[in-house]
Amino acid sequence: MTQINYVFQKIPYEKQTERVGRLLKEAEAVLIGAGAGASAAAGLTYAGKRFTENFGEFIDKYGKMNMPDMYVAGFYPFPSQEARWGYWSKHSMMNRFLPPALPLYLQLYELVKEKDYFVLTTNVDHQFYKAGFAAERIFATQGDYGMIQCEKGCHCKIYDAETLFRRMDETRKDCLIPASMVPRCPVCGGDMAMHLRVDQYFVEDENWHAAAERYRLFLENVMTKKTVLLELGVGFNTPGIIKYPFWRMVHERKNVEYICINNKEIHVPEEIKDRAICIQADIGEVLRYF
Repeated sequence: MTQINYVFQKIPYEKQTERVGRLLKEAEAVLIGAGAGASAAAGLTYAGKRFTENFGEFIDKYGKMNMPDMYVAGFYPFPSQEARWGYWSKHSMMNRFLPPALPLYLQLYELVKEKDYFVLTTNVDHQFYKAGFAAERIFATQGDYGMIQCEKGCHCKIYDAETLFRRMDETRKDCLIPASMVPRCPVCGGDMAMHLRVDQYFVEDENWHAAAERYRLFLENVMTKKTVLLELGVGFNTPGIIKYPFWRMVHERKNVEYICINNKEIHVPEEIKDRAICIQADIGEVLRYF
């Protein structure tokens, strides 16, 4: 698809959900592509009441303009490592460790568990793992809120930070953690960072590459199967990871159907409109139909 002409589907909601149900029932393989909108629909919202009720001390200390929500707060230039990890330990507890497997993800697992499925996600909150999806069938491309790495990526290894974050959360005072808890790189002695793809230093360790290879093999193995690409809550921040590749697969493979569910305005390339269905609605509400 060299030049993309977009179309907005105008199909009655009942017919959309009916077709989605049929496609998922008949599919031999399902590839889920999940973005931030999926977790927001599940309840892991980064703004509003959930943010103000849990991050009040940070808002008071750093100012509402600097801390309007959890996403923006993560980019704040904290004045010290004690302050930086004071925020990130709280963020990780709220979005990675404290939430159980949420109903939306549990329901999604029930829909695909008997299929040949795979998950490609930019989410870093571990919800797919908690809901029962097999770890070997998940490729979380952008990192994990529960892991840390050398800030400069001096070596190709990441570290489980759950115990550390829980201790930080328990001992934090005035938004700061004790200096003794600030993590240091065990190789270069420098600062550590969250394992999130924010710059060129993101560490793609051996597990990341193994997941990428399993994803590649999955795509090869479903070449001839009736396959559904189920895109959930994917926006245009990083469309090259899920959205554009999904469109390309539908265009190139006649055995592939595309389903996109998002509460924001959505459209689809004209070239694949006959094998695509886009539902602009709450993801959780749509999934409850099936």
